[in-house]
Amino acid sequence: MGKTVTIRCKNTGKRHKVPMGFTLEEVYEMLELDMPHGATSAKVNNKVEGLHFMFFNDKDVEFLDITSPSGLRTYTRSLFFVLYKALHDLYPSARLRIDTPVSNGYYCRVFIDGGVTPALVDALRQRMHEIVKADLPFHRITCPTEEAVRLFRSSGLEDKAKLLEGYGSLYTTYYTLDGLADYFYGSLLIQTSQLYLFDVVPYDEGLLLRLPDPAHPDRLRPMREQPKMFDVFREQHRWQEILGVTTIGEFNEECDKGHTNDLINVSEALQEKKISRIADKIHANPRLKVVLIAGPSSSGKTTFSKRLSVQLMASGLKPEPISLDDYFVDRVKTPRDADGNYDYESIDAMNIPLFNRHINALLAGEEVELPRYNFQTGRSEMSGRSLRLTPRTILILEGIHALNPSLTADILDERKYKIYASALTTILLDDHNYIPTTDNRLLRRIVRDYKYRGHSAEATIRQWPSVRAGEERWIFPYQEQADEMVNTALLFELAALRSQALPLLEQVPENVPEYSEAYRLRKFLSYLKPISTKGLPPTSLLREFLGGSTFKY
Repeated sequence: MGKTVTIRCKNTGKRHKVPMGFTLEEVYEMLELDMPHGATSAKVNNKVEGLHFMFFNDKDVEFLDITSPSGLRTYTRSLFFVLYKALHDLYPSARLRIDTPVSNGYYCRVFIDGGVTPALVDALRQRMHEIVKADLPFHRITCPTEEAVRLFRSSGLEDKAKLLEGYGSLYTTYYTLDGLADYFYGSLLIQTSQLYLFDVVPYDEGLLLRLPDPAHPDRLRPMREQPKMFDVFREQHRWQEILGVTTIGEFNEECDKGHTNDLINVSEALQEKKISRIADKIHANPRLKVVLIAGPSSSGKTTFSKRLSVQLMASGLKPEPISLDDYFVDRVKTPRDADGNYDYESIDAMNIPLFNRHINALLAGEEVELPRYNFQTGRSEMSGRSLRLTPRTILILEGIHALNPSLTADILDERKYKIYASALTTILLDDHNYIPTTDNRLLRRIVRDYKYRGHSAEATIRQWPSVRAGEERWIFPYQEQADEMVNTALLFELAALRSQALPLLEQVPENVPEYSEAYRLRKFLSYLKPISTKGLPPTSLLREFLGGSTFKY
């Protein structure tokens, strides 16, 4: 066998001797693992690598498939490339942009004369299936960065050229598919034939790329209509196109030109204008008395609610905040999760009858003594705070269950105004590399948890999957029921978070499972040039995470 290396495989729980120079693909075939849909990538010493990776030293290995987030990302990136290849083959002068994650797929815009028609989508689908059936290899190529920049610039991919110029790396790794070059900031599959399931369908003015459901890999993720969220994305994209800053490469270029403060000021002004318009709508309807604000973790809903309160006061109203946390049931009545821990994220942890009774009493003009939940004793207590509404008073309720119909079932709809707030990242790395909105929120949470709760990045990353599971169950199903959807992400914020987030991510040790996610986030952040946060206003939503806010939390 010649020289060998030892791998410790998590999938088998054993050590294996393999020939030096073997690839992950060859090791996977040698081990004959039972993975029905095949491996898409693997963690090597807790760092995700493509199956092209070669062994020259002893390593720890865990093979991944599409049921894991990292494995699904590899599958998705490969599918993006096949879509780009199909478009290039059929319409060489057309431009593709992977635009927005929506409806459990990816909305893609195609810039082409005549626009996107059903016939064009059918042709793309057919060509994609032909490329997959041809079992073409994804070739991985490493070269000096200046060569890659010249290649992409000569191919008309200026967005990629600008991204790589700003990255500052001496060498760049890109991929080719049947002679067509593209760049992705993560690994791809080995062969196109591994893309066993997908679809493309017409969607709005473009198309929707559909993928397998990681929970049920033999079928596509079910389409979920999200017109309000899609409208928020489109509105933000329009503004970015007006500013000429739609990708990280363009953003870095504007910063190099000294326009950082302009980007900050315009982004903050656009957000404030949105909040002001919402306040005007609420003020214009005297029947509205209860504002309900929901959003996932680190969406900035707390600061949003405070800024909305300021705008409501400017309209002559008197906002009164009520904490939904104070309506928890006693701890002994709190449901438990699968691990036996108290599940405070469950709607059943709320004293819904008491909450509705108090709100309706307030709306009827009665005085109510509000409760307070004592987290030390785990009991609901009377707070001594009494409240009676005046004609100018409007209640502000912010929490993860605020849009859940079960919470406010006894309150008339005409008295409620429902708002969903989330950080919907709209800037792209380049036309073929979108930035997951969850990455934005995770980075916010990493910075905030360290600054205000003393949690390490490792601990925050470890907890994130359970946080996401709670959001999928208790928040996302109700987002489209909102009267208003607000994007709390700021165009410049990833560059502003970079300086505080990177050192925290670098502290995650290589020997823990969270290292792979920390490494991925570090690489992503390194594409951005850091900006100073001194120019952020003290009421900026980002101050909730970075510090320096004039609001009290």
